[in-house]
Amino acid sequence: MTLAWVPAGTTVQQLADAGFSPGLMSAGLGKVSAEQTYLDIGQGNRVFNSLYDEPLPEFDGDRQGWWKAVVKRAESAPAEIVPGLLTSALVKAGVRSFDVRSSALSGLAPAAEDLSDDDLLIAIARPSGESDAPLAIGIAGRDFDGNLTSDSTRTDGYVLSTDVAPTILDRFGAEIPAEMSGQPIRSEGSVDVAAIESLGGRMGVISHRRGPVIGLSLLAWIVALGLTVALSKGALARPAVRTVGLSVIYMPLVMLLGAAIEPGESAEVLLVMLGAPLLAALTLVLLRGYRALAAAAALTVAAYAIDLIAGSPLTSLSLLGPNPGLGVRFYGIGNELEALLAVLVVAGTGAGIAGFLPGLDRRRAAAVFVVLGLLAAFVFAAGRFGADVGAAIVFPIGAVVAAVAIAGRGRRVGLLVVIAAPFAMLALLVLIDLVSGANAHLTRSVLDAGGLGDLSDVAQRRLQLSAHSFARPVLLIFLPVVAILALLAFLRRDRLRAWVREVPAVRAGLLGALAATVVGTLANDSGALILEIGTAYLLVFAGFAWAESRGR
Repeated sequence: MTLAWVPAGTTVQQLADAGFSPGLMSAGLGKVSAEQTYLDIGQGNRVFNSLYDEPLPEFDGDRQGWWKAVVKRAESAPAEIVPGLLTSALVKAGVRSFDVRSSALSGLAPAAEDLSDDDLLIAIARPSGESDAPLAIGIAGRDFDGNLTSDSTRTDGYVLSTDVAPTILDRFGAEIPAEMSGQPIRSEGSVDVAAIESLGGRMGVISHRRGPVIGLSLLAWIVALGLTVALSKGALARPAVRTVGLSVIYMPLVMLLGAAIEPGESAEVLLVMLGAPLLAALTLVLLRGYRALAAAAALTVAAYAIDLIAGSPLTSLSLLGPNPGLGVRFYGIGNELEALLAVLVVAGTGAGIAGFLPGLDRRRAAAVFVVLGLLAAFVFAAGRFGADVGAAIVFPIGAVVAAVAIAGRGRRVGLLVVIAAPFAMLALLVLIDLVSGANAHLTRSVLDAGGLGDLSDVAQRRLQLSAHSFARPVLLIFLPVVAILALLAFLRRDRLRAWVREVPAVRAGLLGALAATVVGTLANDSGALILEIGTAYLLVFAGFAWAESRGR
């Protein structure tokens, strides 16, 4: 077995032409140095650089001293990071037929042709450490005849740096240490270089395209809202608020379409900027009042639920998806979608009851909240679909808080139910993952943890990342706005109550969505992001409630 490092810039097409099963490999979590990529491959595990107590030491020629510094640094991470674990695992298994070398492209094809029996040749383009772009990777050997993938990504043509070590050990029949988070690489289907290149191209634009598409669209809608209110002297304020609110709700739906057609940046800006208001206007023509709000929320939630259940890659490649280019999550929903879907599900249920079932008694309304909330939690949290542990917590809590609010249960009973709901959902998801063999994030990071120490590492890692999220410049800008909105909501709470006094289902939905946002902020590794997105969508529902409150 040989791991061959080929020149930087080697393409997927070049590896396929040399007879390899090709793919792209995530070089790290965000932008990392070449040395960190090498370490991650050798240890089969990785964390964000910000979770280490100190940066990776520079190599000064003293190999032994540098390695001691690397090991000491790894001990500071809230995870089982063991530099050189691949080497020690191979020694433990008595393996002596593994070689790491540099190779020219011209030598790959002959080497691949000379393989026999269980020989395996892994070729990876050398990392430059200057970008977070994925690296070309190819594997030649028995059972490798299609695009590469792994259970870490569940994405055709994409694997992780941490998957290499388990692949090598698995080929030798050696035990894969529990400290390795990666999964063995395999090939599926036939070689399709164009599909891999298209995947890499789309992932490469998600990070820098989010800002312009979302920011310019929101800016255009806010300006249009302001002009409409000013020119009509307030006469069209309520219809304008409804339209802008539904546009924001439809934005994720239109972005899912963008992932399907993969337009250029300008085209995607126009698609969202014009497409979402068009859907909003059409909805308001067909439906009145809270029915329109409920329909918009339901269509957006249903689109993502269907996409996930179908196993489509569109959710992960949409601009509000989990951003696989960052190297963290490659299927299911990410924190952005978790934050907005929690509000759409819970508050949207309240709008649906108010619009379509206004005569429903409180007990049945509470049941509707619980059933829809748990159903959404199942879809968006289960390993086979959404694979988001946070959704297993925030969706049930939001739904149960809304149910308690509308049913008028006692505070003590309500509190017990709220606390029990996420634990029950997590237990159910563990059972589902075990029965279905989903091998998802929940079972790998929690169920398979080696005791309370490992569970505490998971919790510490999430808390540290959440704390870091509040210091990110992009998010830090909007935190004062969130604080001001929260203060205004508290000071004007009587007025807010007046908007929903005659629609208890809407009031309950808003309270449940608020609870889901707060809990998501505290329990997630992107607390600031959850808070800001959740607040934005709560503002949309509150604005719609104001628009519907005239005459009450």
